Amino acid sequence: MSLPNLHWDNQRAFLAVLRTGSLSGAARLLGIAQATARRRIEALESSVGVSLFTRTASGLIPTDMARELIAHVEAMAVAAEAFNRAASAQNSQGGTVRITSSDLLGIEVLPALLQPICRAHPELVFEMSVSNRLEAIALQEADIAIRTQRPTESDVLTRCLGALQVGLYATQEFLEHHGHPEDLESLSKLPMIGPDRSLADLRTLAAQGFAGEGLRLQLRTDNHNAQQAALRAEVGIGVCPRQLAERWGLVRVLPRQVDFAVEVWIATHRDLRRIPRIALAFDQLASGLTAFLQS
Repeated sequence: MSLPNLHWDNQRAFLAVLRTGSLSGAARLLGIAQATARRRIEALESSVGVSLFTRTASGLIPTDMARELIAHVEAMAVAAEAFNRAASAQNSQGGTVRITSSDLLGIEVLPALLQPICRAHPELVFEMSVSNRLEAIALQEADIAIRTQRPTESDVLTRCLGALQVGLYATQEFLEHHGHPEDLESLSKLPMIGPDRSLADLRTLAAQGFAGEGLRLQLRTDNHNAQQAALRAEVGIGVCPRQLAERWGLVRVLPRQVDFAVEVWIATHRDLRRIPRIALAFDQLASGLTAFLQS
């Protein structure tokens, strides 16, 4: 392997082909000509001395060597993106801020909080990674994280903003049709919406005094947005944060038996906190989320 001939542009093309499965897809992703993408792949293969893709009618299939290199090139991409974000606007409030958040908060809460920030600061550009995967703040995979569990990575600044007040809810129409449960026994006879394989969610329900096997689960899903959608569609009774349930006009069920809090944390890397655009986004998101959680 000739290390001096390994260029990041070639490795970016390699990663783009891995992600899209073709030279044309890689070219579109990188904003370059397909011929340029081909030359970069060929140059990388020449440098490492092995073929990285098998050419087929349906696209490019990574070889065993290519699969071994995936983790390394992805780590390089993360580092390059973090470098670019940190260097792009050290003394300016303009630039890109990458936020990672759980799916429920990222879809149902954060867009409304970002709207006034975007209006007041059009020079800011936000990237949102909406997933329950915990992106590594310590590795600067994201600038700001909104999480429902406290980050424990080193060199990460965290702040608890409040809590989602979670209980059981249903639509008024559902309760008129099925009846309003008076206790956990009568609840067990009604259609419910609950987790599928999420051990954390199952443990949370068990801590509230009932387990999945004691319920009539009409719908099982670990996706919290799907649970809320099914709840509003009158599929069954399910857990929901009070702050969202009130927005959707849902009715509380068994408030004394099921009532728990889920803390919401905001976090950023200690070094990123000093960058003006990230400090601005961090403070305004923290303020908006605090107000939402207290509503």
